[in-house]
Amino acid sequence: MSGPVFYDAGARVGVLTTQPIDRILTYRAPEGGCWQGAFVEVPLGPRKVIGVVWGAGEGGFDAAKLRSVIRVLDVAPMREEMASFLTRVGDYTLTPMSAMLRLATRAPGLMDPLSMRKVYRASGARPNRMTDARARVMQVLSDHHGLSFTLKELADLAGASPSVVKGLVKLGAVREEETPRDLPYQPLDPTMKGKELNPEQSDAARTLREAVKGGSFKAVLLRGVTGSGKTEVYLEAVAECLRKGRQALVLLPEIALTAEFLKRVEARFGARAAEWHSGVTMTERRRLWRMAGQGDASLVVGARSALYLPFRDLGLVVVDEEHDQSYKQEDGVLYSARDMAVLRGSIAQALVVLASATPSLESWANARAGKYTRLELTSRYGEAVLPDMRAIDMRTEDLPSNHWISPSLQRAVSERIAKGEQALLFLNRRGYAPVTVCRACGHQIGCDHCDARMVEHRFLKRLVCHQCGETKPMPEACPSCEAEGRLAPVGPGVERMAEEVAETFPDAKVAVLSSDLFGSARALKEQIELIAAGGADIIIGTQLVAKGHNFPLLTLVGVIDADLGLQGSDLRAAERTFQLIRQVSGRAGRADKPGLALLQSFQPQHPVIRAILSGDEEGFWRAEADERRAAGVPPYGRLAGIVLSSANVEQAFELGNAMARNDGPLRDIGAQVFGPAPAPIARIRGRHRVRLLVKADKNAPIQAALKKWLAPVKMKGDMRLSVDIDPQSFY
Repeated sequence: MSGPVFYDAGARVGVLTTQPIDRILTYRAPEGGCWQGAFVEVPLGPRKVIGVVWGAGEGGFDAAKLRSVIRVLDVAPMREEMASFLTRVGDYTLTPMSAMLRLATRAPGLMDPLSMRKVYRASGARPNRMTDARARVMQVLSDHHGLSFTLKELADLAGASPSVVKGLVKLGAVREEETPRDLPYQPLDPTMKGKELNPEQSDAARTLREAVKGGSFKAVLLRGVTGSGKTEVYLEAVAECLRKGRQALVLLPEIALTAEFLKRVEARFGARAAEWHSGVTMTERRRLWRMAGQGDASLVVGARSALYLPFRDLGLVVVDEEHDQSYKQEDGVLYSARDMAVLRGSIAQALVVLASATPSLESWANARAGKYTRLELTSRYGEAVLPDMRAIDMRTEDLPSNHWISPSLQRAVSERIAKGEQALLFLNRRGYAPVTVCRACGHQIGCDHCDARMVEHRFLKRLVCHQCGETKPMPEACPSCEAEGRLAPVGPGVERMAEEVAETFPDAKVAVLSSDLFGSARALKEQIELIAAGGADIIIGTQLVAKGHNFPLLTLVGVIDADLGLQGSDLRAAERTFQLIRQVSGRAGRADKPGLALLQSFQPQHPVIRAILSGDEEGFWRAEADERRAAGVPPYGRLAGIVLSSANVEQAFELGNAMARNDGPLRDIGAQVFGPAPAPIARIRGRHRVRLLVKADKNAPIQAALKKWLAPVKMKGDMRLSVDIDPQSFY
């Protein structure tokens, strides 16, 4: 798209639709004409679909045979910068533009006419007879001068019944009005004072404020130890963005983090930010999508897909916990939200802040190369100090079989409970046990649809496949040899750990934090709030607990299986283990209570374990960078994963071998093709998966070569092909 162009009624317009058609379709502009970028409803066969006017239509058709755009939707048109962003993400990830547009219109009811609702505001008159309930309603309206509320909102804020509000309408003290259902969000007040910052934080906040004032693109890596006040620092950048009248976006890696963060935002700016994630209602998603485009949502807090909202004037993007693996979208459009946030900021001339205690090696390398500005927060906020970190050498511990909490860790947990403090036992897996084995024949129970072992979830009394979600009851007899009573769990999971904790600490209050155990984001939030208020002595958790939660009473973290992530062939195994254990250890010792982190390890001399204990993070990153550079892998080389999937494994390998033989376009740029080989999990949902890996130099034009290589590939039958640029996982 090249600037806002107006097309008169009947003119040919090119429309990009959300349907899987790999071309722009030509229509006639509707009565009244339309602007380039307008969201429109168009006929496609017998259906009506949503699209965007992408430019002028083709001229090679008989105008009389062209169908007309049905109508222009009553939403803000797509800005040129958003169209450029979608195009560049599509080009980078090799994603069709129709799929990119679907990603950018993931709000229900965009084609529906605007609906109305009743709202209530002060009329300026006073009721002639006042009651306590009426006085509370009038006080709320006075405190929020000029704002309107729904009946429920006003009644809830005043602690009164809806009939009290209705009574005030009859008396003329409150005005009832019809307004569009999708209302603007309450404005946030950037003049409200934030928390007192120490000199180090003040310097970092000043740098971010100046960058926002500059009004041009800049990427900043904000690295701060856990508890160092990174959030308060970047909220100062949010305040400056609001003062300039621009919009801000804060991405969080976990829905469970949003509740606490939204409270902090409300305390800082006097109103709630807008939310965008899978736990938000469809109605609210539509409202936010519309308001972002109008500029009436000044701060959005959300998951990775919030990056594709149609902001009118985006001035700041914060990627909190930027190292987190969940920022990589692993299905549909395969993209890294961290990397695409930097791209969006560069197009919008916005500041991008990547915040983490343990940055990704990619961001560390970009800061080291001078592409990103690096800001450091080296001390914890207030009186809190970093936890003491020690290893428990499991080779010297006297531990009974099928037990996982060492005597040394038991003693430390008992000491903390005696003081009225909390202990966290962390392990890097979900469920009761990762493998269920028959002790008679050695059979491991696998999923019927995947090449993955099923995990016993004792709370559910079922086996669960963590790849496809398939569940089945725990069998009485071995499915292979039919021996009864011989099935045994191998290895610890959170549920099995809960049993051991109940046996070892019978009087302790225990809470289990694992994403499998909560049916909704709300239930998970309630459990986190209960723990933070002291509702548990011992917390048992998986990776969920490493993501920024603040438990003031937590002073001990015990990592049950510190060695687990060091196994396997993943090139990021050491980095992820380092990040995860540093993050979870940082949960200990907030407020004025010193913390202790104990790592149970059978390899206490492993370089990663030594780096974690010594706190020599720069040394770890340098060593890891040297290894990756020598191997020519990211961030010092390029990788692309190709996965072929089919119900017929021979067909998948046949196509994979043909592709590997005809790799001329890749050889032309010096790239190598590895495979085809069975994917590590070779079957998911009944489909066989064959993987090829393309490796190229850092500056090689890999996307263009891949396009040329894949162009002649024909998909037959149920064959599917997916391309993952910069893969994060290799399953």
